Amino acid sequence: MAHKTNVMRILDKANVKYKSHCYTGTNAISGIEVAAVLNQNPDQVFKTLVTVGKSKKYYVFLVPVARELDLKKAADSVNEKSIEMLKSKDLLPVTGYIHGGCSPIGMKKYFHTTIDKSAANFETIIFSAGKIGYQVEMSLEELKKVIKFSLADIVQDNHK
Repeated sequence: MAHKTNVMRILDKANVKYKSHCYTGTNAISGIEVAAVLNQNPDQVFKTLVTVGKSKKYYVFLVPVARELDLKKAADSVNEKSIEMLKSKDLLPVTGYIHGGCSPIGMKKYFHTTIDKSAANFETIIFSAGKIGYQVEMSLEELKKVIKFSLADIVQDNHK
């Protein structure tokens, strides 16, 4: 792939093994559509969500694209009374990323990051490479080389 995102440059510099995926030129918008276009299991493709706690601290959560973040579980996982989603207009000034192209790697500042524990079920997970149309795939072990994170049960229970 000729195009390198900042995330990919950070990973290259840190000698992190990853695979890049590109879906530019497709009409994929939602995470589920991106997973389908990339022919990937939606449980293995994660979206990056940024929240703000009652304490005014920011938190980053990665959840499978087909699931929803459980705000109560998420708040508990970071010892906050409550958290809410960061408003879209605040995303760029806080993280340096736009909605749909937000990656846990390469934000303006490091924020406490929690990944849904289901990520441990996969050899690799796929998430945004910091630009709409680009994803990176890597193991949690490799991801640990560039950011600190914890695993927790943070998704809403599916009642199938």
